[in-house]
Amino acid sequence: MLELPLLAGAGERPTILLLGAHSDDIEIGCGGTVMRLVESNPGSRFHWVVFSASSDRSEEARASAALFLDGASDWEIEVFDVRESYFPYVGAELKDHFEHLKSRVSPDLVLTHCMEDRHQDHRMVSELTHNSFRDHLVLEYEIPKYDADLQPTTVFVPLSEELVDRKVQTLMKVFESQRSRAWFDERTFEGLMRIRGVECNAPDGYAEGFRVRKLRLDPGRVVGPRP
Repeated sequence: MLELPLLAGAGERPTILLLGAHSDDIEIGCGGTVMRLVESNPGSRFHWVVFSASSDRSEEARASAALFLDGASDWEIEVFDVRESYFPYVGAELKDHFEHLKSRVSPDLVLTHCMEDRHQDHRMVSELTHNSFRDHLVLEYEIPKYDADLQPTTVFVPLSEELVDRKVQTLMKVFESQRSRAWFDERTFEGLMRIRGVECNAPDGYAEGFRVRKLRLDPGRVVGPRP
């Protein structure tokens, strides 16, 4: 297994763009990775975007993002109110958000939904991510759910037991609106991270998994396809 440092070769203050269709997507899909990036790249700029969150879910999104980004010196959170479950049918509105975003943010790393996700909102965000950020390193995170659409992952970020616990407890603490869902519990989140940890032989046995569409390798550093 080839081990390479994430964001090696990026600038002294790399920019990380986090994209989620709904208020808990980023946290579930890559919350542990975000916390690792905060720890290992303290000067990084984090730009956190949630496209669909209204009323109480908007408050949850902002509160959760602040907790996951705790320790980061430079971060911005944007929360929009695109109609949930209708992303393919309000595509122009969503596309406008992406056009505005790419005119303001030039990320070294983008974390977004998986293209094979069967939730139409997730899939639309992934498609527009690749359409908008063509020359960037894009990692697609996964969301466990009853659609049974989990795919093999090709990139792994190992997590310590302490980070796993922080991620899970923050999810359970902040997202009161989701606790009634049968799948929204500690065992779901810990179980998937344990499986990914086994797959990549993570030192502490836990990891988050991602898919990557394209990656350019240069001697001594890892960057996206950007020139």
